[in-house]
Amino acid sequence: DFVYTYGVIPFRFLQIFPRDPGELLTPISAMFLHGGWMHLLGNMLYLHIFGNNVEDMLGRGRYLLFYLTCGGVSFLAQIAFQSNSMVPNVGASGAIAGVLGAYFLLFPRARVLTLVPLFLFFPVVEIPAFFFLGFWFLMQFLSGAATIGKTSALTGGVAWWAHVGGFLVGMLLLKLLLPRDSARRPVIVR
Repeated sequence: DFVYTYGVIPFRFLQIFPRDPGELLTPISAMFLHGGWMHLLGNMLYLHIFGNNVEDMLGRGRYLLFYLTCGGVSFLAQIAFQSNSMVPNVGASGAIAGVLGAYFLLFPRARVLTLVPLFLFFPVVEIPAFFFLGFWFLMQFLSGAATIGKTSALTGGVAWWAHVGGFLVGMLLLKLLLPRDSARRPVIVR
């Protein structure tokens, strides 16, 4: 019941007269719910790797506004593609996708340590962020495109369009929120 109350349910969100006006706040509340420990830990790993550098560039206040806006808009992107869904959408993946979009623009040459599965071997290699995040975005887009016209029960429970929307809004918002003096700040990529 808790997830159905505070998660984003696209069909219910789009009702002209929602039963509860608090329904309009579910894109924010849903960001703080997750579908399990692996969902939460996966999001936190990406946030740990990419989030601190974006926060350093934006500053704390702008970063908070950036993060919440990316998350909220990402749910709207998912609603646009799954408007009849009665399945609750939860998680911070869309907000974190916004962080990835900003990182993509800010640090395209930064090296990302990546575990690459090659048959029985799993070497760790450094891949430029441009390629790592570009590949990630392409996979989200193609996965989302494969869900068009399908019911949400057949899409695997992943809000692909929230990831795509979050990434794109993150790129746009970065341009709007980045302080003018950020070009002169020393950048330490962690």
